[in-house]
Amino acid sequence: MTRRPKILVFDSGLGGLTVFSEIIKLRPGADYVYCADDAGFPYGGWKEPDLVKRVAQVMQELISKYAPDMVVIACNTASTIVLPALRDHWPDIPFVGTVPAIKPAAERSRSHLISVLGTPGTVARDYTQNLIAQFAAHCCVTLIGSAMLARLAEARMQGQGVCDEDIGAEIASCFKEEGGARTDAVVLACTHYPLLIEDFRRLAPWPVDWIDPAPAIARRVDQLLRDAGYEETFAATGQASAVFTSGAKPDAQLRAALARYGLVAA
Repeated sequence: MTRRPKILVFDSGLGGLTVFSEIIKLRPGADYVYCADDAGFPYGGWKEPDLVKRVAQVMQELISKYAPDMVVIACNTASTIVLPALRDHWPDIPFVGTVPAIKPAAERSRSHLISVLGTPGTVARDYTQNLIAQFAAHCCVTLIGSAMLARLAEARMQGQGVCDEDIGAEIASCFKEEGGARTDAVVLACTHYPLLIEDFRRLAPWPVDWIDPAPAIARRVDQLLRDAGYEETFAATGQASAVFTSGAKPDAQLRAALARYGLVAA
């Protein structure tokens, strides 16, 4: 196809920027709308039926307004709960989700001690347990549900101070020692967490492989676009805008942060 594809990237907040940044590397010529459902943030406290209704309602408005060729749900919680309903409701639009990268963690780990760091809801869901049973049965898997890290990542992106002690307390349980072996892989099972990756590396008691699913998601998006006939042949970059469901106007700090990702607040 000769026209640019339009890709909608959706998250509860700013965590999906970690996925967006990887997609735009592979598809700089596409047009993008990044939507942060800040009016519903955080998703971790929502009951599942209410979250399905919430996301479907927001998605209806976004699809009606922007007519995307593809939607990326750059949120683990929304992907594991809402994605089937979205695909059923809009069968003609490809939806790409985000799931905990347990398989690559289990493949890379030499100690077979891996941790999954996510929201309390993500680590408690049967979906996550099934991934562990399917791909990491040979590993000792520690599940850590953080109620604070997504908020800390949002605060950092909005220019607010974040204490090392707060971050360190949230990741401390990821690190286990058993029989002379140590945890050597940590799955980042929330798209907000890579926003704090440099803090994680600096505060970790020893080096580990922090596994971010974003590059794999970007490759999946690229392949689906190719399958649909969208080759990356555009000389110039596309347009990229950010919208917020609260209707709040981003302040200077947030506008600057968005600009670093190539996004303009709509």
